[in-house]
Amino acid sequence: MSEEGVRKSAILLMSIGEEEAAEVLKYLGPKEVQKIGAAMASLSNVTHEEIEKTLREFRSETEQRTTLGMAADSYIRSVLTKALGDDKAANLIERILHGGDTSGIESLKWMDAASVAELIKNEHPQIIATILVHLEYDQASEILSKFPERLRNDVMLRIATLDGIQPHALRELNDVLTKLLSGGDHIKKTAMGGTKVAAEILNYMGGAIESGVINSIKEFDAELAQKIQDEMFVFEDIIKIDDRGIQLLLREIQSESLIVALKGATPELREKIFKNMSQRAAEMLRDDLEAKGPVRLSEVEAEQKEILKIVRRLADEGQIVLGGKGEETFV
Repeated sequence: MSEEGVRKSAILLMSIGEEEAAEVLKYLGPKEVQKIGAAMASLSNVTHEEIEKTLREFRSETEQRTTLGMAADSYIRSVLTKALGDDKAANLIERILHGGDTSGIESLKWMDAASVAELIKNEHPQIIATILVHLEYDQASEILSKFPERLRNDVMLRIATLDGIQPHALRELNDVLTKLLSGGDHIKKTAMGGTKVAAEILNYMGGAIESGVINSIKEFDAELAQKIQDEMFVFEDIIKIDDRGIQLLLREIQSESLIVALKGATPELREKIFKNMSQRAAEMLRDDLEAKGPVRLSEVEAEQKEILKIVRRLADEGQIVLGGKGEETFV
């Protein structure tokens, strides 16, 4: 959700009353609640025109939608079970509605990273790895950063080599947390983990920690480490995005954030960015970069991480294609 979308959501919820707003928030995930809640708390000087415009847009959006797809999980379960029977439908339902029964994990998603790390740090690394692959990549990354280096590297190695979760592993998880995945021995293992998940988690880590983890995995299995690196999308990989994608990305980035992030970019990436801006905007950005002066590496990496979050969101929404990662063919 873009910053503008978060602001509009906050304005809408502040306009409809406490009970109605609370009812809406029940259906949102922890990230959305945190973002919108922070926006609601910081709202100030909202004009009547902005409120009316937001409400008009909301009404226009809702008039174009139907109830088709709402409460779809229960409908799909019922239809497949009636058509295939309990046994045949069980595995198919698990694949289609992947993650639908991870209610125990949901409680971790609402906790801060330090609390989760404290809760699970003394468990077996394999159990920790199994828990982390259920969480959002940035949250899993932050939790890992709270661990000692040896444990962090061990857990990441296990995430990268994890190709599924067996029923007995689910039982272990239920022992660790009060409520986690449901299912018995008849349920097939759920496809989670692997090099892609390991790469996504590493994408959210700082350069020093990221390099330490990769080097540790390389000592264990150089080929596996290379596979993880091949899956990673780092800031310099933005140069592989096509011009249209760069232009979409630039609309989402605050100018100050872009200036700081580009302080640590290669000349080639800078030129790619300049090329996709108007001549006047590119000249202003060049001047701002020169005038900025030295910037701490930690600040540069922080801004680059924020921009990468936007890149991944746009990629998930299908608005951009990450170059070199299975580019789409148009006919």
